[in-house]
Amino acid sequence: MGLQVRRLLLMIAATLIPFSLQSCQREFSKAPARTNQSTADSSSPATDADNQTHIERDGMILINGRKFLMGTEDGMSYEAPVHEVTVKSFWMDRHEVTVAEFAKFVSATGYKTDAEKFGWSGAFNLKTGEWKRTKGANWRHPDGPGSETAANEPVCQVSWNDAAAYAKWAGKRLPTEAEWEYAARGGLEQKKYSWGDELRPGGKPVANWWQGNFPDRNTGEDGFVGRAPVESFPANGYGLYDVTGNVWEWCADWYADDYYLKSARDDPRGSDDGKERVIRGGSWMCAENFCNNYRVAARSQATPDSGLNNLGFRCVRDE
Repeated sequence: MGLQVRRLLLMIAATLIPFSLQSCQREFSKAPARTNQSTADSSSPATDADNQTHIERDGMILINGRKFLMGTEDGMSYEAPVHEVTVKSFWMDRHEVTVAEFAKFVSATGYKTDAEKFGWSGAFNLKTGEWKRTKGANWRHPDGPGSETAANEPVCQVSWNDAAAYAKWAGKRLPTEAEWEYAARGGLEQKKYSWGDELRPGGKPVANWWQGNFPDRNTGEDGFVGRAPVESFPANGYGLYDVTGNVWEWCADWYADDYYLKSARDDPRGSDDGKERVIRGGSWMCAENFCNNYRVAARSQATPDSGLNNLGFRCVRDE
């Protein structure tokens, strides 16, 4: 029981640290190029995104590798220093893995998630405004028994172990933290958000995050008070959806507060070992008054067996 309680506390802490704190395995077939709507400010100076053709195949976007500035000096200490990193070209899922896509994996393999094996997982209750150890919470019923999730929502209540298993089955892998941040920035160098420096460009939310006072009141200004179907908001400059908010996303790397001080400059892969894995992107629970981890440089972490109702993933594939 002690280990289970510790697991719950660790995975809740990973999500609640305040600021003061896809598919079936298949051939990678050719598909026509596609241009996506972007949230990037059209009045901004030319960026790398202007020079990157949006090529999509089988629901993945080609991300052309190059050097970029990773991290921020205007955030938490573990998000600094800003350092130059080079990533190779890779393909990335245009959106987070959905419930329907994960269901195909389970149907094909009979896979059981960590939450299903444990018989419980951590779920945030919107009515009480509290995290609870919830029996029966899993990817089919992310908020607990009786709860439902739409097929086109991002799958959640999946651990790092579960996400890695799906990626392997699909012939893909989880992104490194450097790949994730590079792709999420969408060609905008050192901007605060994946679309620019204004939280509400044009006076409107352009991602799924908590508007109002967390955890007491969510105004639903963005049209949602919980998870949203993928692609409910415009894509970033590279044609990627939901890199901000909706659900946190697992990365391949082990997490370390001081990793940026010792990071490799070419294709960094994270710490050699650790106890927790990196998660990025923030979620529908991030709010201005509490956990503004919808910032593109924001970092957090969770134990590899953690499942939460605001934590999912997307995959990448080498070019």
